Amino acid sequence: MEVEMPVTPRVAPPFDVELGTALTVLKDVMPSTITANRIPTMRIGLPVPTITSLLNGRAIKHEQKSIPVQDGEMVVSIFTRYGHVAEGPGIFHVHGGGMIFGDRFTGADEYLDWVERFDAVVVSIEYRLAPEFPDPTPVNDCYAGLVWMSEHAEELGFDRDRLVVAGANAGGGLAAGISLKARDESGPVIAGSLLINPMIDDRNETSSSHQISGMGVWDRGSNDTGWDALLGDRRTTDGVSIYAAPSRATDLSGLPPTFIDCGSAEVFRDEDVAYATRIWEHGGIAELHVWPGGFHGFATLAPKAQLSAQAREARVKWLRRILGG
Repeated sequence: MEVEMPVTPRVAPPFDVELGTALTVLKDVMPSTITANRIPTMRIGLPVPTITSLLNGRAIKHEQKSIPVQDGEMVVSIFTRYGHVAEGPGIFHVHGGGMIFGDRFTGADEYLDWVERFDAVVVSIEYRLAPEFPDPTPVNDCYAGLVWMSEHAEELGFDRDRLVVAGANAGGGLAAGISLKARDESGPVIAGSLLINPMIDDRNETSSSHQISGMGVWDRGSNDTGWDALLGDRRTTDGVSIYAAPSRATDLSGLPPTFIDCGSAEVFRDEDVAYATRIWEHGGIAELHVWPGGFHGFATLAPKAQLSAQAREARVKWLRRILGG
């Protein structure tokens, strides 16, 4: 006679107290669950600062260019300090937004700080979004942008050997994907990969993906929405590329030094921890931070919180070690 074992409920870790208060303010503009019918609203309804307001008071120059990609062109924004000294670092930035929203200015408050601190040249790209442009368009756009930035290092004024890729959420997943692609195709040399709560596993099967449902920011249902938009019927099948969902890569050797962070109370926690662990298993270098009580994107959505300041400073310290200065 078989005895059915009781199912242990998957209780989510608590939110940091300060961040929990911030969530009560955010819930009306950033719902826990984003369904497909909400994509148009999310694209126009997020109350984010304009790039003009973010640049106000900063000695940073902003230029825009159109660069060629497969079947079209892509706009990139180039940020440099006034008085920029050539041969410093370059940072290739990929914005977040779950593969379905966001633009090249998403996360600008943080990468503008990197321009100021390191005299870095930052290139942020307007890759095409799902579902209108499903995989492989987003990752191919990002890789084309990375190649373009590396090839134009002298013109842009940075040292090609000090080029870092960086991204958050979907941008972190795409940054991981192009790091793998550059390794596999002998592409641009990458000095480091900065992956902020990266979205890297389409299967949505981890404990954390079940824990974070109907709560926080970008929950299990939102994750389904984003991956369905990107991959369609191929999702969870063997037809998914490692460049679209880097967690599927079985070989993580030969990658650049990698920084990974996430919150303890977010969907991506377990896949991000597993990715860092497998980099170590393959003899690579990874720095991992799991911020206690952090919800997805907390350092961007609640930048004044103490935990957010600590998370941002950890990224700066890693960049300083990788880039120098």
